[in-house]
Amino acid sequence: MLRSDDVRLILGCVVAVAVSTPEHTLGYRFSLEYLADGERGAEQRWVPLAAVDWSTRFERTAPVREFPSYTGQRSFQGAWWAATLADFVGYESWLERDHVMVMDQASDVIAFASQPFWLHWSDDIRQRRHAPDYFARLVDGTGVVIDVRADDAIGAQDADSFAVTALACEQIGWRYRRVGELDAVLAANLRWLAGYRHPRCRNHEYAGALMRLFAQPAPLLATAEQTGDPIAVLPVLFHLLWSSALTADLTAEPLTATTLVTAAGNIR
Repeated sequence: MLRSDDVRLILGCVVAVAVSTPEHTLGYRFSLEYLADGERGAEQRWVPLAAVDWSTRFERTAPVREFPSYTGQRSFQGAWWAATLADFVGYESWLERDHVMVMDQASDVIAFASQPFWLHWSDDIRQRRHAPDYFARLVDGTGVVIDVRADDAIGAQDADSFAVTALACEQIGWRYRRVGELDAVLAANLRWLAGYRHPRCRNHEYAGALMRLFAQPAPLLATAEQTGDPIAVLPVLFHLLWSSALTADLTAEPLTATTLVTAAGNIR
């Protein structure tokens, strides 16, 4: 059972797909190309992987590439307003949008960025590069590099790029995750709760009352009605579920009036 306060596990193992490291990657030499803040704005940096400064905030860097746009394009691009950042983060498919939503909701993610760097590598025969989809920073300082690709959309070259990226991340001490399709029920519930992610949905009077009433598991709607007019209270309740102050099972079924909700932690 995955609860609303456990969505953070998706960055670890729930939908992560293991990436095997081919033997031929062991001789690769890695470097990173990224955009860093300078006196005149974003400045291009290109450094060997081993020389990357650990204080570099890849979770807040500008994208190193733009999303392509062309006639007949089948993917959908956009920008997600992330409550975690109070800023927009780009995506170039609905699947990426869903994983941006997951990172935004995860209580152990403090920041994340799209297209954070180019990873370059060479084995003296060929030069290649790959821009991972996202870089996330966790509350304990851990860096997580994320590629988003459905299982049935990974070609041989993609698989090789993911394996090489996993090896590079291992060398520098970052985690690497290739994530695919979300559970359909979980995705639907998160999309609903995301509509209430903005701080404007946080009413402290109602929030305090809800936290007290949900000290023990209780049905969603009936408990909201005890607090006040559901029209005013439900947005606050959904905001607390989004922010993990309240928790519920988000994978069993879509949220309903009888979904059991429990207070889980402090309001953030």
